[in-house]
Amino acid sequence: MTRAFLIVMDSVGIGGAPDAGSFFNGTTPDTGANTLGHIAQACAQGAAQGGRRGPLRMPVLDQLGLGAALALASGPSETEATDADPAGMGLGAVPQGLWGVGNEHSNGKDTPSGHWELAGVPVPWDWGYFRDKTNSFPADVVDAVMQIAGTQGILGNCHASGTDILRALGAQHLQTGWPICYTSADSVFQIAAHEVAFGLDRLLSLCEQLAPILHQRKIGRVIARPFLGTPGAFERTPNRRDYAIAPPQPTLLDWATQAGRVTHAVGKIGDIFSHRGIAHLHKGAGDAALMTHLQRLALEAEPGSLTFANFVEFDSLWGHRRDVSGYARALEWFDTQVGIFLARLRPGDLAIFTADHGNDPSWCGTDHTRERVPILGWGRGARAIGQRDFTDIAASVADHLQIPAAGPGRSFL
Repeated sequence: MTRAFLIVMDSVGIGGAPDAGSFFNGTTPDTGANTLGHIAQACAQGAAQGGRRGPLRMPVLDQLGLGAALALASGPSETEATDADPAGMGLGAVPQGLWGVGNEHSNGKDTPSGHWELAGVPVPWDWGYFRDKTNSFPADVVDAVMQIAGTQGILGNCHASGTDILRALGAQHLQTGWPICYTSADSVFQIAAHEVAFGLDRLLSLCEQLAPILHQRKIGRVIARPFLGTPGAFERTPNRRDYAIAPPQPTLLDWATQAGRVTHAVGKIGDIFSHRGIAHLHKGAGDAALMTHLQRLALEAEPGSLTFANFVEFDSLWGHRRDVSGYARALEWFDTQVGIFLARLRPGDLAIFTADHGNDPSWCGTDHTRERVPILGWGRGARAIGQRDFTDIAASVADHLQIPAAGPGRSFL
């Protein structure tokens, strides 16, 4: 029995979303956002040389069809195509893999929306958000946090970067014992607390008890953000936990489980899917640790199994922080690792590389960007699949594994 590996490069969008004008960073629509295209352009112009130099180098994924997908998604005017280099920025290989472009239909540009739809289930509702930049949370939500935590107040209550708010309020948190609560443009409620002074178990229990209250409001995730250290030297730890709304219908992971297949979740996949349909969870302190898991699973995953992986640091470390050089370094590192991974796969295996949304580090603001995503496949020869829906990926993986599928997707295999 052959195996399937579905690998999400978190936020590696390729521009061109037809509905980008309906999504915003602040008051600026996402029209024209292009995560990969603008990074490659900056590299080619010598504007992304922090820790690296020259054009963006991703030969492994480009050979699968990354540059061709970029050109298809965004068109020549967006990618400055030339006859010699279809992507115009060093991504011009003749595709040797299955390649195409994915379009999202859910009304969101966030982690759950993208991943659920990739797994065959578009989001059937509009997410709830905390839109006010300050005093962001309703009084009853604040009261619920204080009651569960046993505190007289909370800190934050605003939109903020997770690292910035630690610098601003970490010392006060240690003095008062109050949890730091904040949100963003995403449908999230985040709580930061010191693992020792506040207690990791206490933080996780707080988030777990609060999550059902916020899920009723269609807030997608309550996120525990533990940290350690002292004022001026706070650092977030790997013990983050997301308490997400469960998908409204069975997903690819459920389909595989119901068919008796072994499933492996690498990274935050478990949290995104509320740990449903997952047999084995593989987590780590960062993408390097997660890649170690993926490389091992290429050798060890069972016949007929599904491995679903997410690599989050493109998004969390470089996209939100608008760091073009850092994002480029991460892409080049990942591409090198992909070459090692593919060499370990077995005849008949299928590997699909894609993304869940964009997060253009050259864009204004700090939020995700609405974009199309690449669909790159290894194990099915060289073939263009054109413009597809996110849900077609789930249908195709199910087709490869020869398991029953549900939902609107159509296999491209």
